[in-house]
Amino acid sequence: MHTIEPYYNWRNSYIASEDPQSPFFGYENSEVQFTDQIYNFLIHPQWDNIGSETLFLKVIYADYEDGFAVIELMGEWNDLLHNDIMTLKRGVIELMIAEGITKYILICENVLNFHADLDSDDYYDEWQDELEDGWIAVLNLRDHVFTEMCKYGIDRYLVMGGKLNDVGWRTRHPKQLYEKIDELVMRRLGM
Repeated sequence: MHTIEPYYNWRNSYIASEDPQSPFFGYENSEVQFTDQIYNFLIHPQWDNIGSETLFLKVIYADYEDGFAVIELMGEWNDLLHNDIMTLKRGVIELMIAEGITKYILICENVLNFHADLDSDDYYDEWQDELEDGWIAVLNLRDHVFTEMCKYGIDRYLVMGGKLNDVGWRTRHPKQLYEKIDELVMRRLGM
């Protein structure tokens, strides 16, 4: 797992740690020291720690004019033991919503497992409610993660599956990716 890095080819367009509106403004990643791990596995030092034991991320692009962000996730999304949705919502998303971000593209090909909190989906509901005309799109979920999210109804809040699981996002400019995802989401939502 220590060799899986966040996508870096958009760094000439955006770096979250240099963006004063970003929740990660001033965040420093080590270039050489492995400081974080998921269970007993070290992860690449470029992933940003959000306070979860198992879920890390990197905001790889944010556009305040169009109100969208691309966030790459890594690890295990565990709402059952660690309430990762609360950690993500309170520590990252609420700060981005305050800056006008209402459309989220979550790159989830490195989310290895998902564990739902069987008693609550409040944070998903709250996140969706706060977006007004926005949306949350999830790209490239692993089949078993997609199945698990659907099993517990998370797909009521996140637009995922279908063509969103086959988007070649690395070959596009972030604005082109946003336009493509916006088109797919609007079609899916019937707007």
